[in-house]
Amino acid sequence: MIVQERITTYLHSLDAGNGEFLDMLRIKAEAEHVPVIRQETEQLVKVLLKIKKPRHILEVGTAVGYSALVMAASTPANVHITTIEKYEKRIEQAYENFRLSEFADRITLLEGDAADLLRELAPFYDFIFMDAAKGQYLNFLPEVMRLLPEGGVLLSDNVLQDGDLIESRYLVTRRNRTIHARMREYLYTLTHMPELETAVVPVGDGLAVSTRIVTGEEGAEKIDG
Repeated sequence: MIVQERITTYLHSLDAGNGEFLDMLRIKAEAEHVPVIRQETEQLVKVLLKIKKPRHILEVGTAVGYSALVMAASTPANVHITTIEKYEKRIEQAYENFRLSEFADRITLLEGDAADLLRELAPFYDFIFMDAAKGQYLNFLPEVMRLLPEGGVLLSDNVLQDGDLIESRYLVTRRNRTIHARMREYLYTLTHMPELETAVVPVGDGLAVSTRIVTGEEGAEKIDG
């Protein structure tokens, strides 16, 4: 745990919930060991949505659709969410959950590998939530940046890997060393890109919060204009 369990339990006790349908969907997903956004991370995402007020949301990694539905429930009716998933079993479950909700007409599910589908999307998405295969975040980043406008927000979930990320690679199990190295490189890249301002927040399993800023000549032109 990257945050003390007692603190996490207390924070969960403050959660007002998302209504009967979404609360039951979370319980079902957790019982079936489906990875859904952690409760305390979800609360932060909902606040960021209220602050940013996006019009077009992109999610990379749908799973069973829980987080897409939470984002739909946390935004006005004119906000559309595009979400990407490649695992067929989860795609079927997500479609069913969308159908049973009141937000089906506001969510578009794209089926396939995000590495391919991201290239086909047209700018811009002013709020992007990355919650897919952690070892692929760095590979997705160039296309994500193409899709993210100035002032846009990029959230990258599960970036601290239950605290493993601060350990030496030799203390990480051999099967996790590749993802350990890739995530470290991803976070270094995020925090050193002049186009982004990034904070890595130790909430849930770690959330990197980035916003695209104006830099260099582009910024000077906007100021002069």
